[in-house]
Amino acid sequence: MEIKVYFGMLLKRKRKEKRLSQQYLANKSGLNRTYISLMERGLKAPSLTTIFKLSSTLEIDASTLIKELERDLEINNVKHLD
Repeated sequence: MEIKVYFGMLLKRKRKEKRLSQQYLANKSGLNRTYISLMERGLKAPSLTTIFKLSSTLEIDASTLIKELERDLEINNVKHLD
């Protein structure tokens, strides 16, 4: 799997933990709901700016989001980033 797929799974997990809809996350972060959906399905990779917007809306540090992504990659033994 590609790194964007793992990021999408993490984003969806964090959004659901906060009990937010895709539309709410999109509105509060200034993004399009379709773009949120594409990221969650691993079809689009976020830019750094987008990661900061999402983390702010999810009320977590961007660095924490990236650390959790790194942990997920390690757990799944992902060594090559596509």
